[in-house]
Amino acid sequence: MILLRLAFAISLLFFTTDEGNDSFKKEQLANERVKNAYDNTAQQLFFLLSVNGVEKNKLQILLCAYKNEKAVELWARNKGEVKYKLIKQYSICSSSGILGPKRREGDRQVPEGFYIIDRFNPKSLFHLSLGINYPNKSDKILGEKYHLGGDVFIHGKCVTIGCIPLTDERINELYVLAVEATNNGQSAIPVYIFPFRMSDENFKHLMPQYSSSKELKSFWMNLKTGYQKFQRTAKPLNFEINKQGRYVFL
Repeated sequence: MILLRLAFAISLLFFTTDEGNDSFKKEQLANERVKNAYDNTAQQLFFLLSVNGVEKNKLQILLCAYKNEKAVELWARNKGEVKYKLIKQYSICSSSGILGPKRREGDRQVPEGFYIIDRFNPKSLFHLSLGINYPNKSDKILGEKYHLGGDVFIHGKCVTIGCIPLTDERINELYVLAVEATNNGQSAIPVYIFPFRMSDENFKHLMPQYSSSKELKSFWMNLKTGYQKFQRTAKPLNFEINKQGRYVFL
């Protein structure tokens, strides 16, 4: 009986849609890679959401990436809820550059800061790709003017020059969830990229290796404020960027 109930619940999650609100999803499903991603991952993903109390048709997501730990966390909530909950963690399969923000084109660095997903690429050279809005206002103030670079993605495959590669299997899952969240009306999917998990203990342990750079320490202290606020509240960060390129959390 329990198994039958579970099967019924999964079927409801899989087949129920918000009628008249599927235009983005339909557009994405017209691409073979996206359709295959749904075929291969949707059922188990929607079950994972359901056991965590998240409804597919109300899904909103948030991502946290940690360069030192080579990890991307998936956080989710229902539309209308205040707090996110941690659902799953994905491994970053390859990396380039060192700890520290991206400040110019060609530096091989993965950006650090607070971003959103601003585009979907179902025909990427790296299977499927989710673009982040680098450079943001902070990057434009603190980076090398007119030579900041761009096209930073979370993508498939396992090669990178300044992006976040997850393998095809893992990006399939994140891409499907991002499509669902966008189709549900989430206009901005946050992506928080940190050099490491910025607890007081980790900061104390890692910072001496970078003590010669006052600018980097100041920037990381700024990121640490945002990191700790999100860890404490599980709420999406509300912030402005001041004239010095620093995040001011509201």
